[in-house]
Amino acid sequence: MRAFILAAGEGTRMWPLTDTRPKPLIPLANKPIIEHILDALIDAGLENISILIGYEGRQIVEKYGYEYRGAKIDYVYQKELKGTGDAVGYAAKYPDDKFIFVNGDLYFEKKAIEMLLPHNNGVLGVYREDASPYGLLIGEDYLEEIKEKVPESSGWINAGIYVFDRRIFNYLRMIKPSPRGELELTDAINLFAKEERIRIVRYQGMWVDIGMPWHLLDATRAYLENMNCEMKGTVEEHVILRGKVCIGEGTRVLSGTYIEGPVLIGKNCKIGPNAYIRPYTVIGDNCHVGNACEIKGSVIMNGTKVPHFNYVGDSIIGENCNLGAGTKVANLRLDEKNIKLPIKGKVVDTHRRKLGVIMGDNVHTGINVSIDVGTLIGAHSSIAPGARVKGVIARGSRIF
Repeated sequence: MRAFILAAGEGTRMWPLTDTRPKPLIPLANKPIIEHILDALIDAGLENISILIGYEGRQIVEKYGYEYRGAKIDYVYQKELKGTGDAVGYAAKYPDDKFIFVNGDLYFEKKAIEMLLPHNNGVLGVYREDASPYGLLIGEDYLEEIKEKVPESSGWINAGIYVFDRRIFNYLRMIKPSPRGELELTDAINLFAKEERIRIVRYQGMWVDIGMPWHLLDATRAYLENMNCEMKGTVEEHVILRGKVCIGEGTRVLSGTYIEGPVLIGKNCKIGPNAYIRPYTVIGDNCHVGNACEIKGSVIMNGTKVPHFNYVGDSIIGENCNLGAGTKVANLRLDEKNIKLPIKGKVVDTHRRKLGVIMGDNVHTGINVSIDVGTLIGAHSSIAPGARVKGVIARGSRIF
């Protein structure tokens, strides 16, 4: 059996985090999303894994090469993005009789794979009270149909993980482009389900679809609530640690710092003195969170500095950023309504009352910068001292 990871998309909905990397390499709890997928597949016993790559795919090849934890890895390049049906069709070149197909932007437990393995043809389902953004699985033990985006629905949804034998390729050859011009895998599955049995595998474990930037905060929360780790750093006197706090090798936590877990801090960081790290925060490697800084429910990626009198709440800060002294991030509207963001030309309700900034890599702010709720800042941007920024800031901008 072969695992086939669909990781070729441009990840435009995850901008600006995909300004400088493919979506599968966005870090989740200090390791890329795709690495969590690889670990789940290998822990479930898969030894042959193929990765479909496209946008910035060379970064994935350079990072993982052709072997990972004893499993053989190879790559297929998708020349044009023609939809999930086209993507799955690239697996037909392999001689394997059965395949596990996995979308490359999911976070789940190995149990999800183990539940699929006994079946020749199956679709993984997870239950959602709000099923409207997903494909709804119709049927009891066996699939009758996948209905896309049914308004005001609840039920078992298509989780984006499948097991199929080679017959799936026959049905892929039958489908036509959808109204949006793509070959949809669900169209082929629906044809397959009319003639063959496709098991609905009902999975009740942890599963997060990381389709939008704020979903990374959801996945981070899920990880932190279940993480196992060690305390490897150095903690000075007069530091208070509450709950589960995991600190990487070479990291120093300086006097006066207060950390409320669950919190994960990477390697070779400097935290404090007198910093306040609040629950559901992840700090990457080689970071600095300094004097009188407060970080709450946020992701701070590798090499980023939050060094003086800063507040960052419910935000994602990319790699190698530097926040000038007094830079503050707002995370709550005055009217306390849900925060909405522009995604691919549409305004999308995040269903979050609290959301700060989504900041790409290599962004620098001057002193006393104010960043409004729901701001998107493209990579390599610079923001001058005293500026107030809101909305969408394009890659490489200079804001005065």
